[in-house]
Amino acid sequence: MNLQPLKNKKTLVTGGSGFIGSNLIEALLQAGASVRCLDNLSTGNKENIQDFLALDNFEFIEGDIRDLETCKQAVAGCEFVSHQAALGSVPRSLKTPLLTHSVNVTGFLNMLEASRLEGVTRFVYAASSSTYGDNEALPKIESEIGKPLSPYAVTKLINEYYADVYKRNYGFNTIGLRYFNVFGPKQDPDGAYAAVIPKFIAALLNQESPVINGDGSFSRDYTYIDNVVQANLLALTTENPLALNEIYNIAYGARTSLTELVNLLKERLLNYDSDLVKVQPKYGPERPGDVPHSLASISKAKNLLGYDPDYDLDAGLRKAIMWYRAHLKTVKEDK
Repeated sequence: MNLQPLKNKKTLVTGGSGFIGSNLIEALLQAGASVRCLDNLSTGNKENIQDFLALDNFEFIEGDIRDLETCKQAVAGCEFVSHQAALGSVPRSLKTPLLTHSVNVTGFLNMLEASRLEGVTRFVYAASSSTYGDNEALPKIESEIGKPLSPYAVTKLINEYYADVYKRNYGFNTIGLRYFNVFGPKQDPDGAYAAVIPKFIAALLNQESPVINGDGSFSRDYTYIDNVVQANLLALTTENPLALNEIYNIAYGARTSLTELVNLLKERLLNYDSDLVKVQPKYGPERPGDVPHSLASISKAKNLLGYDPDYDLDAGLRKAIMWYRAHLKTVKEDK
């Protein structure tokens, strides 16, 4: 991958104190970029960027993408924008649809407009596999979506429509990356809306039963964070004109059920705690708005961006487990 276009270039990452944003910032800094982070810290964690704060080529702005003037300030002087800021989680969007809309739609439009006015040359944004909605076909192909099943999914689909409108009417270039169930270091295992992999790992590290929503048959295309970072760097630097103004699935291209996921995690963690053999998952009700199965076709990203994911689920889990064992306080450590 040629990262030379990023060297010494001012790059804005919105939502940069979050899980994906902070991992991306680390990679951008390693590539020699000058990085500015915009985040209101509502769901992110400043500890995720603590190691960057003293660097000369890093700047942090605490602010909200729902305020256009803040967006203009953040994007000033930037050549590249990576828009990761959003209010995630399907269940949260069902409880707070107005807040989800204001952050994910108004905030997105503010960033698009601020970036267009500033003359940003590349705007890459986090889209979502939730836009496939009730389309049951597998694997998921970018051109074939269904009806969204949650307010969150609606907001992410609207983002794609706005990006297309900005290309058609203003000639503003964007690339959207539809993430599929990203996991890895710095992903928060706590809270009502935490993702399943960090929640499951945290539970097992404490010899607690992971709670599965439904009967465990629902499946996902779990995607390790380094694969997602690779896709973002490729999208920011691609020189292929055919790759611009497109939407891409960003995943590994394999699906795993929730029950299979728990069993795989137990198998890996048994190396550290043999007592886990006695721990069994608990099953609860299905969550409203959940899609039963998700599997991505990544052919388009491979062909146009050169995307080539390095980590399958097992390899990613091994790295994630190492990080959580080092960073989470466990029951055994308390004894």
